Amino acid sequence: MKTFIAEKSELFCWALVKSAAGEPEMTRSKFEWLARAGYSARGIVFLLVAALAVFSSFGGGKADTKSALDAVLEQPLGRVWLGLIGLGLLGFVAWRLAQSIANADNHDHSVKSYLIRAALLGSAVTYMGLAIYAFQDALGFGSGGDGGEKGLAAWAMSQPFGRFLAGAIGLGFVFGGAVTALKGITRRFERYLTLGQSRPLLLVCVYGLVSRGVVFVIVGIFFCYAAFTVDPGQAGSISDALTFVRQLPFGAVLYLVVAIGLAAFGIYNLVEARYRTVSTPKLSQVRSELPLSHN
Repeated sequence: MKTFIAEKSELFCWALVKSAAGEPEMTRSKFEWLARAGYSARGIVFLLVAALAVFSSFGGGKADTKSALDAVLEQPLGRVWLGLIGLGLLGFVAWRLAQSIANADNHDHSVKSYLIRAALLGSAVTYMGLAIYAFQDALGFGSGGDGGEKGLAAWAMSQPFGRFLAGAIGLGFVFGGAVTALKGITRRFERYLTLGQSRPLLLVCVYGLVSRGVVFVIVGIFFCYAAFTVDPGQAGSISDALTFVRQLPFGAVLYLVVAIGLAAFGIYNLVEARYRTVSTPKLSQVRSELPLSHN
């Protein structure tokens, strides 16, 4: 099964180039191309995570973002594809920083909006770590050390007031997951997409966002429990969240629903790569959003 995933990952990697070049217009800024490449890279990663989730239910193995990158590495020219995905993820980091720090999506100045922007900043940090992991594997350095949620929990707990920091990170995961799910349920994502009346794509986007949100909430709960017990080993990844779902009543069905939902989330990202409104922030906008600029 893993060989099948490795073979199919090359097709997903081609989508990184194709999706970012969705529209023929040549008037886009370089930053906009960077953001669209970022959405494409994240979409590819989650399509691979979903494939791993489905096949791991038969043959074992982990279904998380780093395992997805490892699957890319196993195919022909794997290091090249992994490097391209890493570059795409850096583009996504740049876009997340524009959304959070420069307020590229023009959120108002309410508490809710600041919380959303804080979650976007956390997303930038997360995908920076994933991009570094991709480059390390692509260059043959290996990741080294603890990674993922357990590594993050261990780092947080080693800091002053680490237990509370870890708890805050866990609550951030829960909040981010809830916001993601609500974004799908309320179809708030449509304000940034130019999909027209494409109902099938809208349904896929809703399904993907809700599934991703549910998984993130579970990951956040694991993180909070790790903080409560002061045990980084209790923090859980996407794979652990899926394992938890499988242990619920009707778990096999729920597991498949969520796994397919992660694939839908991957497709949602490819849709964003093609149709999302991307505003390139100006230096004056960045300065106006920084607290120091108001002193």
